[in-house]
Amino acid sequence: MNDREFLADRFEAHRGHLKAVAYRMLGLLTEAEDAVQEAWLRLSRSEPDDVRNLGGWLTTVVGRVCLDMLRARTSRREEPLEARMPDPVVSPASGPDPEQAALLADSVGLALLVVLESLAPAERLAFVLHDMFAVPFEEIAPLVGRSPATARQLASRARRRVRGAAPVPDPDLARQREIVEAFLAAAHRGDFAGLVSVLDPGVVLRADAGALSGGLREVRGADNVAGQALAFRRHAPSTAHAALVNGLAGVVNTVNGEPSAVMSFTIAGGRIVEIDILADPARLARLDLAVLED
Repeated sequence: MNDREFLADRFEAHRGHLKAVAYRMLGLLTEAEDAVQEAWLRLSRSEPDDVRNLGGWLTTVVGRVCLDMLRARTSRREEPLEARMPDPVVSPASGPDPEQAALLADSVGLALLVVLESLAPAERLAFVLHDMFAVPFEEIAPLVGRSPATARQLASRARRRVRGAAPVPDPDLARQREIVEAFLAAAHRGDFAGLVSVLDPGVVLRADAGALSGGLREVRGADNVAGQALAFRRHAPSTAHAALVNGLAGVVNTVNGEPSAVMSFTIAGGRIVEIDILADPARLARLDLAVLED
């Protein structure tokens, strides 16, 4: 084994961790892969013998790459409030494979990723690296061009927004599945009262059908969400396949065998508090939906 092959093996040992960092930073799987690949390119051009802690070095490199990507993404936006649904990670209902499990460690649900999308790039970096991956503020500070104290403030500000906006899901997956099945059955029957009974009064539904269809839209309140679910069922009948979406009970809908939507349900206190739907055909086509082959 030559030096480059040895270096590649060392890098591969960290790939899963680096992709998990990049996914939380960017919310898009293809961009996360790009960030990890850029980290490899930077490592291959460096003097790796001078790196004492390769895992920590790579984590900060991926953080810097993602920060640059977030800033570039923000500068390209014509509309400051433009938003999109993060990419879901879809697994069979029986459980994720090892690669998916590593990507979803710490239960990074779509509801949390949606909140992270609302943070400023430096806030997101400080929160993700420190709160999710225990990177010291002394190492985060140079990435954002601030002092360690200011980096700490960035993470604290982000933490307050996350705690106030991202619900903590109930841990019982079997109970989650029961509630999702009750929701789907009520929608199939056209049972408005049945839908409302499993929805939290303040439930939020987000649906992203792509830029050509108006982008990310929100519906709030149990009555409104139930009405939307019935309207969707009448106008777009589909087949629901049980799945895990970012580790939570969800479904993949198909029409004539083709994926039409991925739905994630966040359940807290025994009721559905958030429903996140990706229905953008172009983005669905890029997802690994092997769950449909089961």
